[in-house]
Amino acid sequence: MDKQQLLECHERIKPFIHNTPVLTSRQIDEMAGAQLFFKCENFQRMGAFKMRGAANAIMQLTEGQKQNGVVTHSSGNFAQALSLAAQSLGVKAHIVMPKNAPQVKKDAVRGYGGRIVECEPTLQARERESEVIQKKFGATFIHPSNDDAVILGQGTACKELLELHPDLEYVITPVGGGGLIAGTALAAAYFGNGCKTIGGEPFEGDDAYRSLLSGTIEGNITTNTIADGLKTQLGDRNFPIIQKHVEQIVRVTEEEIVSAMRLIWERMKIICEPSSAVALAAVLREKEIFKDRKIGVIISGGNVDLAHLPFQKPV
Repeated sequence: MDKQQLLECHERIKPFIHNTPVLTSRQIDEMAGAQLFFKCENFQRMGAFKMRGAANAIMQLTEGQKQNGVVTHSSGNFAQALSLAAQSLGVKAHIVMPKNAPQVKKDAVRGYGGRIVECEPTLQARERESEVIQKKFGATFIHPSNDDAVILGQGTACKELLELHPDLEYVITPVGGGGLIAGTALAAAYFGNGCKTIGGEPFEGDDAYRSLLSGTIEGNITTNTIADGLKTQLGDRNFPIIQKHVEQIVRVTEEEIVSAMRLIWERMKIICEPSSAVALAAVLREKEIFKDRKIGVIISGGNVDLAHLPFQKPV
């Protein structure tokens, strides 16, 4: 995936995405001892960066593939992103979701025109149902993070950030399935001026941290984290990019995630989900690395279950 492909991707998807705002907070800068520039993908269509990759992936299909529709398995933001992108492009979207997915997320998918197929809450069940739909309808499977077109789409958020602030020294993203950090790392390499990419990841879901150490894709030993969007693991398309272009991954505690999330809500007056707060938590945990630097922080999304906020109860 080269620079020209990322440029073409951005031009392709511009009519279907928002160029989200970049916000700052003097108080958070003082706490971090650095200058932070928050790329607010919580203001993206459907509330998260994943709209970018979903739109690009669908737009790269042939007309025949578009007529047969697309399918993915997701319990969260990509389910909503693929549904909305497909609706925007006149394509049918089949979404395999676990039975125990929050009703608010199922409602959002249906609101965006997605056709939900429920399954047992296991990866094997998700994959099995996806294969049934592919055979029955001829639908094209689009992976939420391990897909070249998706990775390129996710990288456009960092590209927009660097267009406003080309002198950033670091850009920080959360790490889940690896699509966002891989795309971000490509954008930083192609459009930055020596800009380094660093990931933030929960201790309670640190597969990417361990994968970089071992040189092979690791699974999660535990997923007991409030950052529900980061429970997935890396794939064979994004892992080589991460190995080549990501400087390091900083692990953070559950308490640090909640504290960072609360900071963003209180100081910046915007909503972010726990997974998004992991990036700020990483900056605050490793202040010595980032001291006096100019740093981009990707706020990945703002789809929060307001009935279960973490602020009122201990982690």
